[in-house]
Amino acid sequence: MAGESGHGPQTSGEYIAHHLQNLQVCNVDGQWVWNQCAGNPMALNVDSMFFSVVLGLIFAWVFGRAAKKASKGKPGKMQAFVEIVVDFIDSSVKDTFHGKSDLIAPLALTIFVWVFFMNLMDLIPVDWLPEAGLLLGIPYLKVVPTTDVNITFGMSIAVFFLIIFYTVKNKGIGGFIAELTLHPIAPPLRGPGIAAAPFIIAFNFILESVALLAKPLSLSLRLFGNMFAGELIFILIALLGLWQLPLHFAWAVFHILIVTLQAFIFMMLTVVYLSLASEKH
Repeated sequence: MAGESGHGPQTSGEYIAHHLQNLQVCNVDGQWVWNQCAGNPMALNVDSMFFSVVLGLIFAWVFGRAAKKASKGKPGKMQAFVEIVVDFIDSSVKDTFHGKSDLIAPLALTIFVWVFFMNLMDLIPVDWLPEAGLLLGIPYLKVVPTTDVNITFGMSIAVFFLIIFYTVKNKGIGGFIAELTLHPIAPPLRGPGIAAAPFIIAFNFILESVALLAKPLSLSLRLFGNMFAGELIFILIALLGLWQLPLHFAWAVFHILIVTLQAFIFMMLTVVYLSLASEKH
């Protein structure tokens, strides 16, 4: 059965658990240990970090190389592909972002391509890289960074700080505080109802704070949930042995849409959130 790890055949449960386990390192009693981090919130998922960094470098190298070799005459296939992606992202940003910033379009391009590359790792047969890792003495290896909630939440936290930055930049500290306290219910600032103003402001603050914090949370969990479910289906298909081939192909073809769509959604929501943060009304 697929999933032998050098310690005898695995049961279905062991096979699934093995493929869902990250390669972890953590500090225990002053010493760094590997794969003994159960329940340790400070554990580092080394495989997720490794593949996310490598894929980010691949993105930078591919697009940087295409930019250096760009020509106005007869563009090569790589240049044509990069130009199509850049034009697509640029038009999407122009249609969505209504402020003025030289950062948004490059940020959107980076998010879309980087997340797409990380999602694309899900199309590699589930046993190939983990089995190669076992031959090198690596007991666990998860190769799809976006199936790790730490990676998706880390990206969404970066977006969250950008939202706060653009809000303060365009509306000032007072405008940022006003958005949290004076909406959606406008408190009376004079007249007989002024006594209720502190309660309305407190209610607005709680409501708007939850809405603000929900943005990075929804960004991270949406991407993580969809990609984790896709990876789990690939693992379950791999349990079928030889019968997995037609099902794997069929799911992979459908999964290409999910891989692309999730990268696009993460990028577009980021642009939308930053656009709302940049509006001065």
